[in-house]
Amino acid sequence: MSASTLTRSTLLRPMAIGFCGIAALAASSWIAVPMYPVPTTLQTAVVLLMGALCGPRFGAGIVMAWLGLAFMGAPVLADGNGSPAAFVGPTAGYLASFPIVAFLAGLVTSKKSFAATGLRAAAFTGLHAIILGMGFLWLSSLVGTEAAWIGGVAPFFLGAVLKSGLAAALVSVLPSFRAR
Repeated sequence: MSASTLTRSTLLRPMAIGFCGIAALAASSWIAVPMYPVPTTLQTAVVLLMGALCGPRFGAGIVMAWLGLAFMGAPVLADGNGSPAAFVGPTAGYLASFPIVAFLAGLVTSKKSFAATGLRAAAFTGLHAIILGMGFLWLSSLVGTEAAWIGGVAPFFLGAVLKSGLAAALVSVLPSFRAR
Protein backbone atom coordinates (compact mmCIF):
# COMPACT_ATOMS: atom_id res chain seq x y z
CA MET A 1 0.00 0.00 0.00
CA SER A 2 1.46 3.35 -1.01
CA ALA A 3 1.79 6.26 1.38
CA SER A 4 -0.85 8.30 -0.46
CA THR A 5 -3.34 5.40 -0.37
CA LEU A 6 -2.67 4.85 3.32
CA THR A 7 -3.15 8.55 4.07
CA ARG A 8 -6.30 8.73 1.97
CA SER A 9 -7.92 5.72 3.67
CA THR A 10 -6.77 6.92 7.08
CA LEU A 11 -8.51 10.25 6.51
CA LEU A 12 -11.58 9.04 4.66
CA ARG A 13 -12.72 6.43 7.16
CA PRO A 14 -13.12 8.78 10.15
CA MET A 15 -14.63 11.48 7.93
CA ALA A 16 -17.22 9.05 6.56
CA ILE A 17 -18.03 7.75 10.03
CA GLY A 18 -18.31 11.32 11.32
CA PHE A 19 -20.67 12.36 8.52
CA CYS A 20 -22.81 9.26 9.10
CA GLY A 21 -22.87 9.97 12.85
CA ILE A 22 -23.97 13.55 12.30
CA ALA A 23 -26.66 12.35 9.89
CA ALA A 24 -27.87 9.79 12.45
CA LEU A 25 -28.03 12.46 15.16
CA ALA A 26 -29.94 14.83 12.87
CA ALA A 27 -32.38 12.12 11.78
CA SER A 28 -32.94 11.05 15.39
CA SER A 29 -33.68 14.66 16.30
CA TRP A 30 -36.32 15.03 13.63
CA ILE A 31 -38.28 12.05 14.95
CA ALA A 32 -39.89 13.99 17.78
CA VAL A 33 -42.93 13.81 19.99
CA PRO A 34 -43.81 17.46 20.54
CA MET A 35 -43.90 18.35 24.21
CA TYR A 36 -43.38 21.68 25.93
CA PRO A 37 -40.87 22.97 26.86
CA VAL A 38 -38.71 20.00 25.79
CA PRO A 39 -39.65 17.58 22.98
CA THR A 40 -38.85 13.89 23.25
CA THR A 41 -36.67 12.45 20.50
CA LEU A 42 -34.37 9.52 19.82
CA GLN A 43 -31.30 11.75 19.91
CA THR A 44 -30.24 10.70 23.42
CA ALA A 45 -30.08 7.06 22.28
CA VAL A 46 -27.94 8.08 19.31
CA VAL A 47 -25.69 10.20 21.54
CA LEU A 48 -25.07 7.05 23.60
CA LEU A 49 -24.43 5.05 20.44
CA MET A 50 -21.90 7.58 19.13
CA GLY A 51 -19.79 7.21 22.25
CA ALA A 52 -20.27 3.46 22.52
CA LEU A 53 -19.53 2.66 18.88
CA CYS A 54 -16.92 5.31 18.11
CA GLY A 55 -15.08 5.57 21.42
CA PRO A 56 -15.01 8.38 23.96
CA ARG A 57 -13.11 11.07 22.05
CA PHE A 58 -14.36 10.39 18.53
CA GLY A 59 -17.95 9.89 19.71
CA ALA A 60 -17.92 13.13 21.72
CA GLY A 61 -16.29 14.86 18.74
CA ILE A 62 -19.09 13.76 16.43
CA VAL A 63 -21.66 15.06 18.90
CA MET A 64 -19.78 18.37 19.19
CA ALA A 65 -19.63 18.69 15.38
CA TRP A 66 -23.40 18.11 15.23
CA LEU A 67 -23.94 20.76 17.92
CA GLY A 68 -21.61 23.10 16.02
CA LEU A 69 -23.77 22.71 12.91
CA ALA A 70 -26.84 23.46 15.03
CA PHE A 71 -25.17 26.56 16.45
CA MET A 72 -24.42 27.77 12.91
CA GLY A 73 -28.09 27.43 12.00
CA ALA A 74 -28.32 24.00 10.38
CA PRO A 75 -31.74 22.47 11.09
CA VAL A 76 -30.35 19.41 12.87
CA LEU A 77 -32.11 19.67 16.25
CA ALA A 78 -35.62 18.63 17.28
CA ASP A 79 -38.37 19.99 15.06
CA GLY A 80 -35.77 21.11 12.50
CA ASN A 81 -34.40 23.80 14.80
CA GLY A 82 -30.88 25.09 14.74
CA SER A 83 -29.52 28.46 15.83
CA PRO A 84 -27.49 30.01 18.63
CA ALA A 85 -30.81 30.54 20.44
CA ALA A 86 -31.05 26.78 21.07
CA PHE A 87 -27.99 27.08 23.31
CA VAL A 88 -29.65 29.56 25.65
CA GLY A 89 -33.24 28.29 25.40
CA PRO A 90 -35.07 25.60 27.38
CA THR A 91 -33.07 22.70 25.87
CA ALA A 92 -29.59 24.19 26.43
CA GLY A 93 -28.80 22.05 29.48
CA TYR A 94 -29.67 18.87 27.64
CA LEU A 95 -27.58 19.90 24.64
CA ALA A 96 -24.61 20.74 26.89
CA SER A 97 -24.76 17.26 28.41
CA PHE A 98 -24.59 15.40 25.12
CA PRO A 99 -20.80 15.51 24.47
CA ILE A 100 -20.13 14.61 28.11
CA VAL A 101 -22.50 11.65 27.94
CA ALA A 102 -21.10 10.47 24.60
CA PHE A 103 -17.61 10.54 26.12
CA LEU A 104 -18.76 8.62 29.21
CA ALA A 105 -20.67 6.09 27.07
CA GLY A 106 -17.42 5.46 25.21
CA LEU A 107 -15.59 4.90 28.48
CA VAL A 108 -18.28 2.61 29.90
CA THR A 109 -18.41 0.41 26.82
CA SER A 110 -14.63 0.08 26.71
CA LYS A 111 -14.78 -1.80 30.03
CA LYS A 112 -15.21 -5.56 29.75
CA SER A 113 -17.29 -5.51 32.94
CA PHE A 114 -20.06 -3.72 30.96
CA ALA A 115 -20.11 -6.20 28.08
CA ALA A 116 -23.42 -7.73 29.21
CA THR A 117 -26.38 -5.95 27.64
CA GLY A 118 -28.21 -5.60 30.98
CA LEU A 119 -25.26 -3.93 32.69
CA ARG A 120 -24.74 -1.69 29.69
CA ALA A 121 -28.44 -0.72 29.76
CA ALA A 122 -28.15 0.13 33.47
CA ALA A 123 -25.07 2.26 32.79
CA PHE A 124 -26.82 3.99 29.90
CA THR A 125 -29.79 4.70 32.17
CA GLY A 126 -27.36 6.36 34.57
CA LEU A 127 -26.00 8.43 31.69
CA HIS A 128 -29.55 9.44 30.82
CA ALA A 129 -29.80 10.67 34.42
CA ILE A 130 -26.88 13.01 33.68
CA ILE A 131 -28.73 14.34 30.63
CA LEU A 132 -31.91 14.87 32.63
CA GLY A 133 -29.97 16.37 35.54
CA MET A 134 -28.14 18.93 33.42
CA GLY A 135 -31.34 19.69 31.54
CA PHE A 136 -33.17 20.18 34.83
CA LEU A 137 -30.52 22.52 36.22
CA TRP A 138 -30.67 24.80 33.19
CA LEU A 139 -34.43 24.62 32.71
CA SER A 140 -35.09 25.36 36.39
CA SER A 141 -33.11 28.59 36.04
CA LEU A 142 -35.58 29.62 33.34
CA VAL A 143 -38.94 28.36 34.63
CA GLY A 144 -38.41 27.37 38.27
CA THR A 145 -37.74 23.98 39.83
CA GLU A 146 -41.30 22.67 39.95
CA ALA A 147 -42.07 23.52 36.31
CA ALA A 148 -38.67 22.16 35.23
CA TRP A 149 -39.33 18.88 37.02
CA ILE A 150 -42.88 18.53 35.66
CA GLY A 151 -42.07 19.56 32.09
CA GLY A 152 -38.42 18.66 31.68
CA VAL A 153 -37.64 15.57 33.75
CA ALA A 154 -40.62 13.51 34.97
CA PRO A 155 -42.14 12.84 31.52
CA PHE A 156 -38.82 11.46 30.28
CA PHE A 157 -38.10 8.70 32.82
CA LEU A 158 -39.78 5.86 30.94
CA GLY A 159 -38.34 7.01 27.62
CA ALA A 160 -34.86 7.19 29.13
CA VAL A 161 -35.08 3.59 30.32
CA LEU A 162 -36.44 2.39 26.97
CA LYS A 163 -33.85 4.31 24.94
CA SER A 164 -31.08 3.03 27.22
CA GLY A 165 -32.20 -0.54 26.59
CA LEU A 166 -32.43 0.09 22.86
CA ALA A 167 -28.95 1.61 22.71
CA ALA A 168 -27.49 -1.21 24.81
CA ALA A 169 -29.03 -3.83 22.52
CA LEU A 170 -27.83 -2.03 19.38
CA VAL A 171 -24.27 -1.81 20.71
CA SER A 172 -24.32 -5.61 20.91
CA VAL A 173 -25.19 -6.03 17.22
CA LEU A 174 -23.71 -3.00 15.44
CA PRO A 175 -20.05 -2.88 14.41
CA SER A 176 -17.65 -0.79 16.44
CA PHE A 177 -15.97 2.15 14.73
CA ARG A 178 -13.37 2.73 17.41
CA ALA A 179 -9.85 3.61 16.30
CA ARG A 180 -7.93 0.50 15.42
